[in-house]
Amino acid sequence: MITVKFIFGKNSSVTGFEISGHSDYSRQGSDIICASVSSAAYMAANTITDVINLSADIKTDDGYMLLRLCDGDAEKGADILKGFMLHIKELQKEYPQYINFERGAYNA
Repeated sequence: MITVKFIFGKNSSVTGFEISGHSDYSRQGSDIICASVSSAAYMAANTITDVINLSADIKTDDGYMLLRLCDGDAEKGADILKGFMLHIKELQKEYPQYINFERGAYNA
């Protein structure tokens, strides 16, 4: 199962996300759920860092991605992360046995 946990700032705005796991919906290379989540995550990350040039801490590995907006840019990137969160919520409604949506901890 893919778990997508969203991170929130002190003003309750989304400041990041952490994705872990594999959906195991299909074999690697033809898993539409994994591809959907990965594609949306990379689009959000690339928009934040390369299009609107915000600072973010990003870590990736097999079946893992972490993105946290840096303090000075948290508000500026919140709308992109809200859009990503809505996208993941809709995917989770369609594939509840493969995607776990979580509201993560609040960072001060």
